[in-house]
Parts: sequence; C-alpha cells; structure tokens
Amino acid sequence: MAAADVVVVGSCMTDLVSLTTRLPKAGETIHGHKFFTGFGGKGANQCVQAARLGAKTSMICKVGKDSFGYDYIENLKKNGIPTDFVGQAENVATGAASIIVDNEGQNFIVIVAGANLLMDSEDLRRAAHVICQAKVMVCQLEVTPAVSLEALKLAHKSGVKTLFNPAPALADLDPQFYIHSNIICCNESEAEILTGITVCNVKDAGRAGLVLLERGCKTAVVTLGLEGCIMVSAKEPIPKHVPVKKVTAVDTTMYIKQYKK
Repeated sequence: MAAADVVVVGSCMTDLVSLTTRLPKAGETIHGHKFFTGFGGKGANQCVQAARLGAKTSMICKVGKDSFGYDYIENLKKNGIPTDFVGQAENVATGAASIIVDNEGQNFIVIVAGANLLMDSEDLRRAAHVICQAKVMVCQLEVTPAVSLEALKLAHKSGVKTLFNPAPALADLDPQFYIHSNIICCNESEAEILTGITVCNVKDAGRAGLVLLERGCKTAVVTLGLEGCIMVSAKEPIPKHVPVKKVTAVDTTMYIKQYKK
C-alpha cells in the first residue's frame, strides 16, 4: 500500500455506552435513559480523527473474529482508513469499553483489551515499511507496552516523528519510551502517575512537563481540560500555557455530534 502521513499503532475498542442522569455509587444500581454502541479505542480514535482532518492514514491493530471485529473493520473502511494491517485474532473477543456518562458529561469507563493485547512483533514487521515511511507515528498504552515501545523505536530510528500518548499511564514506564518519543502528550492524572507530581493547576503541569522533558522526550504536552494545556520543549524550556474557550461539556467521551442529537 502507499505511504501514509499518519500511522497509528494502537487499540480498537467497541464502546458500550449508557447515558444516565448521574453516575452510580459503589454497589448501586440506577436507571439509564439511553444505550448505544460505538467505535472507540484510543488508537482508532486518533486515526479516525486524523483521517477526518484530511491526513492519509494507516491503522495497525488487532480485533477478534467476532461481530464487533467485523463491524470495526467496516467502520475503518468507511472512514477512508486502509485495513491491510488490521489483524483478526482467533478465540478472543474484540476489545470492549463499558462507559457510563451522566448529564454533566462526566464518565466512568472500564476497558477489556481483548484482542488488542495479542498484537505482537510480527504484526509490526508486516507493517514496517509503512511505519518507516510515515511522517508521524502515534501510539498509546492500550496494547502491550512492549509493542508500543518497539513501534516507537522502529519509527524513531527511521527519522519518523513519534507521538506517544501514555494512556492508560504506568508508574513504572520503561525509560526508553521518553527517549524515543518526539512528543509526549498526557492529561493531568497521567502526568501525575508518570512523574509523581500532583497536577492541580497550570504551574503544576509545567513542573510535570519539565520532568518529562528531562527524561528524554523533545516536547511534552500536559492537557488540563477547562484550563487548556501546557507545552514545554527542548527548544523552549519555559512552560507555555495555551488556554481554551470555555464551553458547556455535554459528553467528554466525544459522542455529542454522532449520537446525542
């Protein structure tokens, strides 16, 4: 297949979403008012968004040989994403996420990675030529960390710009992740897990960003929800705050346009 501008090595998740007036407490059963399924997974979300913004993309992932897996492949095709490197694993379910969203747009999410955890070095080798010819390679931690690190190394060695989203974050993340990441982008809680710095404001985020920079990445971005984000880089080591316009959150899991009409 032709070279892609953006290659994503990562997860595909079928989202099972329940909308409720409020989030349940521990052990509590409450009534919801709407249920739907959707296509998610941090990796696939990033790939679809890049494709919708006009980039030529490629997705390297693994789903199950089940209805969710076949549906996911069709969804990628509908979004103009080649499926040459979408593997299908035997006897294991496609990754799934159970999501509860309340009227304030807050959510609880539980993921079961399933087939995502079966992606391996062989999958990367089959897609090596696409990874090494990309302009940007993106990965996360919803697949086996060793696979994400191998993908980062492969891309970085070939001069491809690497963007690492350390989510879900790991406190004992291999130091090589930082060295092979041109850009690390994480939210407040992920930054705290990675650095040990509690991120409650812009100043805290700047401190955490500097720690990430010290560990070897070229640029660190810490997202702050309503407060925007901070950016810090080797070339501009003074943390820069990028604010955003305040909006009323309807659904922080990004379903507002597609499902909540």
